[in-house]
Amino acid sequence: MSLLAIAHRAGNSLTGLHEANLLGADVIECDVHAYRGRLEVRHLKTAGPLPFLWDRWELASASAPRLGLAELLDADRRGTTFMLDLKGRRVATGRAVAELLHERAHDHDLLVCGRHWPAVERVAELPYVRAVLSARNRAELGALVRRLGGDDRPAPYGVSLHRSLLDAELVARLRRRVEVVMTWAVDDLPTLDRVVALGANGVISNESDVLREVRRRGR
Repeated sequence: MSLLAIAHRAGNSLTGLHEANLLGADVIECDVHAYRGRLEVRHLKTAGPLPFLWDRWELASASAPRLGLAELLDADRRGTTFMLDLKGRRVATGRAVAELLHERAHDHDLLVCGRHWPAVERVAELPYVRAVLSARNRAELGALVRRLGGDDRPAPYGVSLHRSLLDAELVARLRRRVEVVMTWAVDDLPTLDRVVALGANGVISNESDVLREVRRRGR
């Protein structure tokens, strides 16, 4: 398989979706939160009763309009391959996503990823959805390796690992079990060279020049 160019968080806004499609990204990633009975697409997190959304050094008003997953899917006119990154640790989020996709008769390929694998696998019960299991730290990576080591369940389509976890032996081992080993965030060309040399074949990036280079190499 050639390299996949995955636009990190580009699906969190309609502007980002448009720009990533113009760029020719193979996959457009978005963050999906279940909040008060609605599936929202955003990176920022809620702060309980406080009137803002936040992430590290970023704040936004909690009353500002928020993009819904249904709106994002409706806005797509290019048959985009989305990767839905499920946030939180509730199977109910996966169930809600699966129900929305079924109700809307969504019928082209999607990827679904997340660190809470039961929610991911719930969505991947749909025939056009491929599961990507994520790991951010060493403990999660150990659990993922054990998960893939057994033959009692089918392997997912792919895995997504933070770049700090990669080494050549690990990537080779994983690629014997899955089609795609993704890594994030790859935001400069030297990092791109390093992760490709280690064997990763899915590159998640925020940067347009990196995504263009991945597309060039993939061709």
